[in-house]
Amino acid sequence: MLSRLFFATAICAAVLGVGTSPVFAASCSPAVPDSDLVKPGTLIMSTNPTLPPLQFIDSNGDLKGMRVELGKMIAKRLCLTPEYIRIEFSAMIPGLAGGRWDMINTGIFYNEERAKIMEMIPYEDQAISISMAPGTGKSVSKKEDLAGKVIGVEIGGFEESKTRAMDAELKAEGLKGLDIRTFDNFALAYQALRAGQVDGVVSIDAVAKEYDARGDFDRVLSGLYPAPVALAFKNRPLAEAVLKVMDDMKADGTIAKLFGEYGIAVPKAKYEIK
Repeated sequence: MLSRLFFATAICAAVLGVGTSPVFAASCSPAVPDSDLVKPGTLIMSTNPTLPPLQFIDSNGDLKGMRVELGKMIAKRLCLTPEYIRIEFSAMIPGLAGGRWDMINTGIFYNEERAKIMEMIPYEDQAISISMAPGTGKSVSKKEDLAGKVIGVEIGGFEESKTRAMDAELKAEGLKGLDIRTFDNFALAYQALRAGQVDGVVSIDAVAKEYDARGDFDRVLSGLYPAPVALAFKNRPLAEAVLKVMDDMKADGTIAKLFGEYGIAVPKAKYEIK
């Protein structure tokens, strides 16, 4: 039931609006001046809630997940009110550049090209997986076994770029490539998999693992193309304030506790702005 509600909610609209929560403490002094924020006293974050258990919409229509909780914790320590804008990934970077939100908190993968146009704090390590309908991926044990298959993926992100890299690698080996179908979000890609319109879906490990645990889809491959996931900012002072908070949360065990609840390892490297 949760999966159906999740799909329906995510598909209904690209932008569902803004979710807010009360100011944490009236006596708290914001660590970031209003001049460095889109909205005074508020940390506005963009997210694409189509990745359970990291970011998703529950049966009550509420935002849930590890990254959602992380954003709230950061806002609390900055003495700011957290506010989320739910939107497709393809609009994240243009929206940040246009001043629509302060922070991208959707599990955006770090790369040097993105770091040239945004302030990024890598904080989480992820890799990609291949999900297939139950029982259909028994013959898939390596990426070469995907040759010729129809693979769905969200448009515009790390996952699409690595799916295309996999396609090129297969062709370089003299095999059939992938028939890649792009979707506006992962919910639509998984819906297509459920309907038999694609053979498999590329998503991050944590998401594929969640669907596998639910019995919705089998995770047939995992750990492909590991890379760091980041928070992203347009404003350098805000990035520096968040970096301090992240360092504090790592030092006092808050990050380890939160990540541990979702089976995510805490990177050993020191957090830094790139």
